[in-house]
Amino acid sequence: MPVTDLVTPHAVIPALKVVGKKQALQELAEKAAELTGQNERAVLEVLMQRERLGSTAVGNGIAIPHGKLPKLDKLFGLFARLGRPIDFEALDNQPVDLVFLLLAPEGAGADHLKALARVARLLREPAVAKKLRESEDAEALYAVLTAPAA
Repeated sequence: MPVTDLVTPHAVIPALKVVGKKQALQELAEKAAELTGQNERAVLEVLMQRERLGSTAVGNGIAIPHGKLPKLDKLFGLFARLGRPIDFEALDNQPVDLVFLLLAPEGAGADHLKALARVARLLREPAVAKKLRESEDAEALYAVLTAPAA
């Protein structure tokens, strides 16, 4: 599954200014709702429910908040680089500065898991994470996210 199937150039935020996890999720839910036509509150609620099960921070400054929405018609991704790293309750206790939000239709099943795995593999690649941290604008970030795997 190519990342281009998940994220569009409009779904990249180069410098999201937030002070904590809850605010980050609120800002991401707002942007996701705007781009998908979904209810912002429903998006935030699904993300908060998932976080209550355990942090979606995967280590090395990366978080992949995700959830399923009944009215969504296809997988949706949103990438944000945070202006300042924040505590995301990661298992490695590292603050998070790269966030990839993933929303899936309720009946997505395996596609949701494949998309999560694809995003996690991509962001865990040290060279990719480094480039994402060094890129200045949304276009550059999108190019890094969607570059063919080396």
